[in-house]
Amino acid sequence: MMGDTTAQRHRPEELEHYRVELTGYCYRMLGSVFEAEDAVQDTFVRAWRGLDRFEGRSSLRSWLYHIATNVCFDLLNSRKRRARPVDLGPATTADAPIDPPLAETAWIEPAPDAGVLPSGGDPAEQAVYRDTIRLAFVAALQHLPPKQRAVLILREVLRWRAGEVADLLDTSAASVNSALQRARTTLDERGVTDSDPVEPLDSAQRSLVARYVDAFERFDIDGLVSLLHEDATQTMPPYAMWLRGREELRTWWHGQGSGCRGSRLVPVEANAAPAFGQYRPSGPGGRHEPWALQILRLSGDRVVGIDCFLDTRLFALFGLPPHL
Repeated sequence: MMGDTTAQRHRPEELEHYRVELTGYCYRMLGSVFEAEDAVQDTFVRAWRGLDRFEGRSSLRSWLYHIATNVCFDLLNSRKRRARPVDLGPATTADAPIDPPLAETAWIEPAPDAGVLPSGGDPAEQAVYRDTIRLAFVAALQHLPPKQRAVLILREVLRWRAGEVADLLDTSAASVNSALQRARTTLDERGVTDSDPVEPLDSAQRSLVARYVDAFERFDIDGLVSLLHEDATQTMPPYAMWLRGREELRTWWHGQGSGCRGSRLVPVEANAAPAFGQYRPSGPGGRHEPWALQILRLSGDRVVGIDCFLDTRLFALFGLPPHL
């Protein structure tokens, strides 16, 4: 009687077990949740087709990461890096004309926590996963060459040993350690390693978020401004413009942003931060249509940043309804 083949020993559901952690890895590599999902699907297709050649010299998990890394490298070699508006130029004024939108491939995209953060596990590991899914951290990663990016994620986020990363990348442990040091230096220069670690919201911050939602839905501009840090920023991909300062945001909401009056906010979980699907009113009858995904950045008792992604494709990704 013939023995089981490798393909028979590994069922499709075993690959599926790794979907969320692989999506988180690819998202950090690529800066796009849509590209990350496609990369993981490509990884599974390649893995399933190659199972007969997988001889068990490494774990199935390591083999999948090897394939996913190569998929990401192929994608990164064919396009420019993604960024945030704050990375592209200085802040503009609230009454300045808005330039035409840039292509969706220009921007770091938000990601739903449930799609990129494995559940359970060691609390310390979970803290690292959450901290490294912040928009600022993912954006900073895009400044690293692909190999350094992979090394830093595998070593600092996933806690792989240097020898394991060397095997995955077909290089030496010394080369891995050198790449990691260069990557750390770049992130230090961009300031993301000096920021406060991401912690679950305390009662005061939950109250702050609730007051923000209440003020935004009532479009109480004075109330909104009172919740902001004096240097608070607002970005609106796909537009390159961004604003800094309470008074600029006040001017924005009284002027070009006044179309948000009457909006409703539906909470979601994105990039380990408070987030909402924003629906704007669309004519009589009380119907609201998708407009933007908002992500708040908090520090202490103030909102320090509002990132508004005007990409309605995100609503289905976050499980949000097509309208209210």
